[in-house]
Amino acid sequence: MVRPPSERREGRFCAVFWDFWETVLTAPDPDRLNDLGKRLDDFQTKHAAGPRRQAPSQSQIGFRFATELFAGVVGGGGIGWGLDWLCGNFGFHTKPVLMIVFFVLGTAAGIRNVMRAAHEINTEIARGRASDDGNGKETGS
Repeated sequence: MVRPPSERREGRFCAVFWDFWETVLTAPDPDRLNDLGKRLDDFQTKHAAGPRRQAPSQSQIGFRFATELFAGVVGGGGIGWGLDWLCGNFGFHTKPVLMIVFFVLGTAAGIRNVMRAAHEINTEIARGRASDDGNGKETGS
């Protein structure tokens, strides 16, 4: 029994690609696209300003700094310990060397993260002060 030839190409990939082409890549209705564009513009203008955050308190800043430093030190020390353990299982005796190296690298990364966080917080606070006129009222309203 012979099938009549179809317009589609035979094969699984071609059929899947052709279905994708027909459903996704064909030209949609321009009125629907215009409506979608208007709704997106309305949403963006409505949510452009976003909620205004307060400047962080001293305890929040200190906790963030401590967390950044602790994460760097523990992360670096943990990676070094894990690599020392892994190398010890394969016969390389590097017991304290990698842990010390990665502990120092983790500490340096933690200090760098604290400095980056301090810069971000200072920029945020300066931006918040620049938008105030000194009387506690915003100049933009």
